[in-house]
Amino acid sequence: MAAGGVRPYIRGMEWLNYHHLLYFWVVAREGSVAKASQELGLAQPTISGQIHALERAIGHKLFARSGRNLVLTETGQVVYRYAEEIFTIGRELQHTLKGGQGGLAVRFQVGLVDVMPKLVAYRLLEPALRTGTGMRVIARDGKPDRLLADLSIHALDLVVSDQAIAPTIKVRAYNHLLGETPVSVFAAPKLLARAQKAFPDSLSGMPFLLPTENTQLRRELDEFFGERNIRPEIVAEFEDSAVLKTFGEAGEGCFVAPAIVEDDIKTRYNVRVVGRLPEVKERYYAVSLDRKVKHPVVQAIIDHARTSVFARR
Repeated sequence: MAAGGVRPYIRGMEWLNYHHLLYFWVVAREGSVAKASQELGLAQPTISGQIHALERAIGHKLFARSGRNLVLTETGQVVYRYAEEIFTIGRELQHTLKGGQGGLAVRFQVGLVDVMPKLVAYRLLEPALRTGTGMRVIARDGKPDRLLADLSIHALDLVVSDQAIAPTIKVRAYNHLLGETPVSVFAAPKLLARAQKAFPDSLSGMPFLLPTENTQLRRELDEFFGERNIRPEIVAEFEDSAVLKTFGEAGEGCFVAPAIVEDDIKTRYNVRVVGRLPEVKERYYAVSLDRKVKHPVVQAIIDHARTSVFARR
């Protein structure tokens, strides 16, 4: 690259002191300046001074006091996430330069919308674990808006979601339908006979565990119950699908989950299938910045989902 192309970039940069960032990262990881002092072999005032210098440089507080403990502020959490990646890559670089086998691991970063069933997430991401290239998959749970924001700045390679992103979202990203599946109703053995009699109308009055109202699945279930005049007794609502299934295993109520993981759910949670609701669909999307997918792993995930995961049912 010609010098004329580099100098304007360098002049425009606000240089970050990586020593300051390192001290911050160790304090955040260890939970206190005292423990970081032991780890780094430096005096506590020195570390505190370096962190204050970093805060002045970025214009934000990184820690707040909670009793005797230090907790990360919102900005501190963001900085810690980036610091973690910076120093992880640094360790990988050192390993490679010292003759480590395999070189730098390729990092594939994917965001999973937090309401995604984890069994489905594993099925969908399985191809990324089978590339044979030493790829490291980094999966993050989060709310859709946060994950899309990270996707827009290339902090993620892909977002997997239970619903397509709306046209009103101000992120130029594209939906790739992975597939759809009906949902099955599950129940612990003690509820099975009652729930199966004249299914699905038998669900009226049955104790039921539902996902929260912010999910596409909940909206479809509410619509189905309304159209069929089915009124289950709603015992509890959950954001975390794994917690919901645990309550279902304990016999607290019936619940629904994607039919494509029926066998896994029956085995893992010791529940039985009451029946299927073909009118209620779960759809899953790969959201990327490319209209035409270019990333080979993203393409492998899409192909696997369409030809294998959702082709089973």
